[in-house]
Amino acid sequence: MHENVTLAVGWIETGTGLGNDIKDLIFNVGIPLLCGLFVMVVGWKTKAPGPTIMAVIFAAIVWGGSASMETLKEKTTEDITQYDGGELTPMGDQ
Repeated sequence: MHENVTLAVGWIETGTGLGNDIKDLIFNVGIPLLCGLFVMVVGWKTKAPGPTIMAVIFAAIVWGGSASMETLKEKTTEDITQYDGGELTPMGDQ
């Protein structure tokens, strides 16, 4: 007899239990630090401006996306509400 077990449940509960402090630490320190490290490693390994500039652009996209997670969440929620038949606001009336 096989039981379906979701292995991530323990990690999710642990993350939720630690609260918002660890989330803030990851988003405000961890991601920017890793983005900077990524750019430095690419620049050091390639020693060429093209890949380093692309690494900077990619790191900026990742960092910017993580910094605006709340905005993305609100926009996604709004889109889902509108798709599910919620009130539609004309584009010019926002």
